[in-house]
Amino acid sequence: MPDQDRPAPVPAAAPARGVAVRAVSPQSRRPQERAVRRREALLDAAVDLLGDGGFAAVTHRAVARRAGLPLAATSYYFTSRDQLLAEAFALLVERELARMRTTVDHLVGRTPPAVAETLTGVYASDRLRQLGLWELYLQAGRDPALQAIARAWTDGCDDVVAAVLECAGYPCGPGEVRFVAGLLSGLWVEEVVEARPDGGQRAREAVARALAALGPPARVGP
Repeated sequence: MPDQDRPAPVPAAAPARGVAVRAVSPQSRRPQERAVRRREALLDAAVDLLGDGGFAAVTHRAVARRAGLPLAATSYYFTSRDQLLAEAFALLVERELARMRTTVDHLVGRTPPAVAETLTGVYASDRLRQLGLWELYLQAGRDPALQAIARAWTDGCDDVVAAVLECAGYPCGPGEVRFVAGLLSGLWVEEVVEARPDGGQRAREAVARALAALGPPARVGP
């Protein structure tokens, strides 16, 4: 049975000279718009499942059930579970980076403890969601199809750290950014895995020491 989202094929024909090509009617756009909405719903469901149960929780059946769509919809829009996981991972990375940029948008101060407070504020997020993200990040070590997304995650985190360091007046060359961002990533994984009661405080102290090692911040402004 043909899927209702697939528009019926139209024989191609070159328009006659001097004859304007008729614009696509709103009625013909509706199936495409509906298809886009259904595909987005499936990806949203996959991202939610990554947060709920991690890599193993994302199956075609579970995604379709969470999205409230027929099981056949997942195989129609995604050729394999690997494609579904990769696109869900990419969407999760995109959303997390956007959240991080918002979180560190305003510095609470320029001293090492204050900037450390800003940078480690990214920990104040959904722990299960973070577990799903880092689980896929580690899976990228075994799956080359996920490596480009994992690198985009690392590069995005570096950009966030660089923006904070620059705003606070600290050195923000590639070496300094990698030093701070690498430390943050390790602390972040430790925090979401171990969930220590004092994890946040331990992370702030470690990042503050790293910032102090960069030297005092330069004067910003007149």
